[in-house]
Amino acid sequence: MDETDHLHAARAKRRAILGEAYVDSQAAEAAPGSVAAQFQDYITSMAWGVWAREGALTPRDRSLLVLAMTAALGRMEEFRLHAGSAANAGVTDEELDEVPFQVAAYCGAPAGIAARRALLAARAARDGEG
Repeated sequence: MDETDHLHAARAKRRAILGEAYVDSQAAEAAPGSVAAQFQDYITSMAWGVWAREGALTPRDRSLLVLAMTAALGRMEEFRLHAGSAANAGVTDEELDEVPFQVAAYCGAPAGIAARRALLAARAARDGEG
């Protein structure tokens, strides 16, 4: 796959998981050809390019991994974004509820508690309660 095809596949996967509205809002912040647009393409190619890989990991698997890693790193803004769009990758609410337990067991109670709070906030926003 050449670089153009890779970026196209990464953009498509990002749009499928995060949703049209979110991706369009991010694109509106970056004028074509600007450094902001170049940075967005770089992040999309790197982070979402791995989602577009053929292989043994499903989008559901990748989503759960991203949730665990962002929680472990304390990146709650990214955690909330991915928790809110995890259903697009095939993750159920019941599976999402297990992530903070796993994070707490391996990364400590503060990380698990922060993940649980972020998950509840993402769910409330998704359900129109927040």
